[in-house]
Amino acid sequence: MPMLWIWIAVIIVAVIVEAASVQLLSVWFALGGLVALLLSIAGVSQNIQIIVFAAVSVVSLIIFWPLARKLNKKGFEKTNADRYIGKDGIVVQGISNLAAEGQVKVDNQVWTARSANGEDIAEGAKIKVEKIEGVKLIVSPINE
Repeated sequence: MPMLWIWIAVIIVAVIVEAASVQLLSVWFALGGLVALLLSIAGVSQNIQIIVFAAVSVVSLIIFWPLARKLNKKGFEKTNADRYIGKDGIVVQGISNLAAEGQVKVDNQVWTARSANGEDIAEGAKIKVEKIEGVKLIVSPINE
């Protein structure tokens, strides 16, 4: 009968940890504990209960973890500004990283810009947006 209380404690602790973390990390142990609890009630030996607890926990983790990760995927969320990356534009004010000057026009929007390689880019030059840092586009000249 003492194993009955151990399995109940395992289930309660696993559920509390899961509720606190919401990462689907300990729910597998709660499932294993539940199966072991049922075996304990049925009068199965303690060694079998422990083996089944471990097996159910590990197997359920292996089977359901990839699915749980897909459902919980919290990746990078794109902003509207990300649509400018990879686009071409034109320099409307010469770009000088040293003087902290420069503006480009991309999709009819004027942005503050800096050169990706640190070299100056003259007004009227065609550019390609490499990335965004804060409110500045980091650009490279397009050599034609």
